[in-house]
Amino acid sequence: MLSEERVVEILKEAGVLLEGHFLLTSGRHSNRYLQCAKIFRNTRYSEELCAALGEKYADAGVQVVIGPAMGAVQMAYEVSRSLQCENFFTERGEDGKMTLRRGFVVEPGQKVLIVEDVVTTGGSVKEVIDLVKAAGGEVVGVGSIVDRTGGKIDFGVPFKAVYSADVTSWEADDCPLCKTGELPLVKPGSRKIK
Repeated sequence: MLSEERVVEILKEAGVLLEGHFLLTSGRHSNRYLQCAKIFRNTRYSEELCAALGEKYADAGVQVVIGPAMGAVQMAYEVSRSLQCENFFTERGEDGKMTLRRGFVVEPGQKVLIVEDVVTTGGSVKEVIDLVKAAGGEVVGVGSIVDRTGGKIDFGVPFKAVYSADVTSWEADDCPLCKTGELPLVKPGSRKIK
């Protein structure tokens, strides 16, 4: 089991935990940002963190790990490797909805663990839960490397994370970092602003 100190050490070493003045996808501003994709550029980080997450579901009878593309494709692989089961991913179809393609099929009764690198609003995860349930699968849990919800999200199944991040954010008009003008505003990540 990884200690919280080791998790923070990995996140900093991998360049995941950033400090500065950030414009979030929601349009809010923050002094911290987690670029979780960087975990997967080096297997020494991803293997350790994903194995720690896999340990949390070792007794759940997981048969397949599913991660929404793009952020959780590699993660689903790493977590499934630690659980010694199958893995696949969902992706957005032309209609913008999460779907299973490429021959991936959830079998009725199949025990599924859904993973996401960072959970903020849980929107993609909820779509995958609905997809799995519609196929007759059983969602045994949701796992993430980083929980940014402060434990305030309810997926209707167990939700476990390797690290819970306390990230403060402000409406643009109330941002103390804008008021001081000392740090430039940076838009990290890959998503467009809402």
